[in-house]
Amino acid sequence: MKNIVVIFAMLFIGNSFAQELKKVEEVTIHTSAECNDCKKRLEDKLNYTKGIRFAELDVPSMNLTVSYTTKKIDLTKIKTIISELGYDADDVKANEAAQKALPACCQPNGHK
Repeated sequence: MKNIVVIFAMLFIGNSFAQELKKVEEVTIHTSAECNDCKKRLEDKLNYTKGIRFAELDVPSMNLTVSYTTKKIDLTKIKTIISELGYDADDVKANEAAQKALPACCQPNGHK
């Protein structure tokens, strides 16, 4: 009986420790993305980036929701990836060359 209690205690402690190592955070990043092409570009890149659990852009609000594992990637790196795709990410401005390489509809004010 003692062995069973010890095994369950070890499993519980081990599981708690593993979850602490895999802390997941969710953030909302305001972008300059304006259309469904932007949405696809951002989501395709971010959803296949190690450490990101999911990314979803709400086109009307231009807000990108990202859930990520803090041990594998950080918010600064996520914003850098968005910038390198040609989009603003909160206070991080879009990489100018990447922004100019975007299709006309994805350029700033491309839909106005």
